Amino acid sequence: MNKKNLKIRSVTGEDVEQYNALLRYVFQVTDQQLRSVGWKEKEFIQAKFPTLEKADVIGWFDGDDLVSQVAVYPMKVKIFGKTYKMGGLTGVGTYPEYSNMGLMHKLLEQALKNMREKGQYVTYLYPYSIPYYRRKGWEIISDKISYEIKDYQLPKNRQVSGDVRRVQAENGRELAETYDRFTEHAHGSVVRDELAWNEYWLWDPDDMMAAVYYNSDNEPEGYVIYRIADEIFYIKDMIFNNEEARAGLWNFVSAHFSMINQVEGSTFTDEPLAFLFEDAGIQETISPYYMGRIVDFEAFIRDYPFRPDTSEREWRFTMTDPIMDCNQGTFLLKIFKDVKGTAERISQPCRDKISIQTMTTMLMGYKRPDYLARIGRIEASEKIIDMLKDAIQQQTPYISDYF
Repeated sequence: MNKKNLKIRSVTGEDVEQYNALLRYVFQVTDQQLRSVGWKEKEFIQAKFPTLEKADVIGWFDGDDLVSQVAVYPMKVKIFGKTYKMGGLTGVGTYPEYSNMGLMHKLLEQALKNMREKGQYVTYLYPYSIPYYRRKGWEIISDKISYEIKDYQLPKNRQVSGDVRRVQAENGRELAETYDRFTEHAHGSVVRDELAWNEYWLWDPDDMMAAVYYNSDNEPEGYVIYRIADEIFYIKDMIFNNEEARAGLWNFVSAHFSMINQVEGSTFTDEPLAFLFEDAGIQETISPYYMGRIVDFEAFIRDYPFRPDTSEREWRFTMTDPIMDCNQGTFLLKIFKDVKGTAERISQPCRDKISIQTMTTMLMGYKRPDYLARIGRIEASEKIIDMLKDAIQQQTPYISDYF
């Protein structure tokens, strides 16, 4: 095939069947998998069509045939309480006969430039290959902890002032209200609009259920989303705003003791469950979950909330970025007495060095500056590392979405 015959353009609603065919091929989505969540081929295409219309989708075409593609969802996230526009990168795929031609690199470059133009100065993705996306400037920013709890290990009932009520799961107003309250303090979380909620539910079976914990003032403080099958209580997600809500939700789970012999689920924090359980001998497995990337460093810093201090702080450094020219070069980072900061280009050479990958995971709070310096990901003096430790808030991202 001749690369000169390939053209890059937007993927439109007229291309939706080709878009989904490429997705299914690359990610090996089988008819059996579709049936397991209640989908038929036509329904799957119809479900993806509204999302495709809202997304920025670009692809390479060989004549009229779509052969490589990426999609960017217009989303928002909370970063230390500040709301950012975020480009949710998904639908990444290339047919194997068109691989090793540099097509995906060019698509990612164009997608990042489009994000920058739209004010989406940070982007998230769920990686199919962590090494690949690291080479393109992304880095790990969150984890998922999967756990298995035997029925006899479930916590004993604790007295709480509120109550738990089962609610409609998919598209439930109660869940959206509860999640919105949670995101006010959950750093890194996706602010879910209709598009984000649709993606959140897309691959779940029809028998998902949910329960919300309400405090004594009838305010939602947390929820658990779950299903029960083969005597196993599967937890898709559990969120809570305080310890009482956590206890109330686990009271609800434990109330199923006679119906189940095991609980399996995931949590999306850096806090293992074992320490909180009386029987701490539960099985837990931690794995990387989402990756993130700063799209435009200078613009990202303008809204970034640093910790306040009694004096102004500065850092001069050289940064590398494998794709975005706007993030390459030498910079002066100024952090003022309040929470604001600025980043500007400077011409003089700098001894300190960092990559966009390391800058992203540091500013997102996933890894601390002293750890990153210790493993050689930051080249800077101990004084600068101490300054960064004091300036950057400490809270790991909570991302439970899937898109």
